[in-house]
Amino acid sequence: MGGFSPIHLLVLAVVAILLLGGGRFSNLMGDVAKGVKNFKKGMAEEDEAKRPAARIEAQSAADPAFDRDGNKIREGVRDDR
Repeated sequence: MGGFSPIHLLVLAVVAILLLGGGRFSNLMGDVAKGVKNFKKGMAEEDEAKRPAARIEAQSAADPAFDRDGNKIREGVRDDR
């Protein structure tokens, strides 16, 4: 006696649609679809972020101003030693 049959559930669904209006249900389903779409987009962006970053080429080392014996190799260097 206390169980709900499919007929009871159908009547309850019709009453809910009449009370709340059909537009609310269509808006609710549209919002759910947008949420799913944004979730999928976010998951795809997360996968793209895991790619390794492009390597940045380092500058070459500066040429030495003095050789091993302490002689100047290039001009424009102060000799305060």
